[in-house]
Amino acid sequence: MNLSIIDISKQLLLAVKNNNETTRFTLELSFTPLEVLEQSLQDGSKKKAFWINIYNAYFLILRKELRLSKPQIYRAKIIKIAGCYFSLDDIEHGILRKYRYKYSLGFIANLFAPKLIKQLAVTTIDYRIHFALNCGAKSCPPIAFYNADTIDEQLDLATQSFLENETDFFENKKEVHVTMLFKWFLKDFGGFSGIREIYKTQLDKNISSHVIKFKPYSWEENLDNFVS
Repeated sequence: MNLSIIDISKQLLLAVKNNNETTRFTLELSFTPLEVLEQSLQDGSKKKAFWINIYNAYFLILRKELRLSKPQIYRAKIIKIAGCYFSLDDIEHGILRKYRYKYSLGFIANLFAPKLIKQLAVTTIDYRIHFALNCGAKSCPPIAFYNADTIDEQLDLATQSFLENETDFFENKKEVHVTMLFKWFLKDFGGFSGIREIYKTQLDKNISSHVIKFKPYSWEENLDNFVS
């Protein structure tokens, strides 16, 4: 029985987690025809599940097997899928963030993004992806295995868990100290009003009268941080 393209992404991630041979899955991804990839990922749920799994798997492959470090690990176009070469930045900022410029806080689209990236990109940006992508740092969200049919529930759970663990509330000072991810991708979250709405929606916390402050991000390496 043939595996779906999303199943292959999950099997690749599982092989990485278990330190098993990944060649079978990387070759399948590499030689999948582009039209099959596009047909298999026609809706947003499938695109998000596939590309989140791919990002998390390949970050660990590039870091642990190829010993790449930043900034090269994000820029190197050596991830071969459907006969095309992608970088981690292509996947995160091009496909999953609908070709936003990396350092624009999400406010500026890259109108000169390659045609292929535009073809594969999501239709709308889902802020919850930021709580699913892992770049090997201590402050990153943990890694989970995403499925197209349950991704909304999975992303909500990932968001809620991350925010509960990474937010400090100071009611006496009316301050809330939040992850730096909110600042780096401010437009993705809908600005400051959007951040407040996210806390209301995801944690049922009213921070409308709180001052929002951003916590330092720990870049201390923390590989293989999978959801237990």
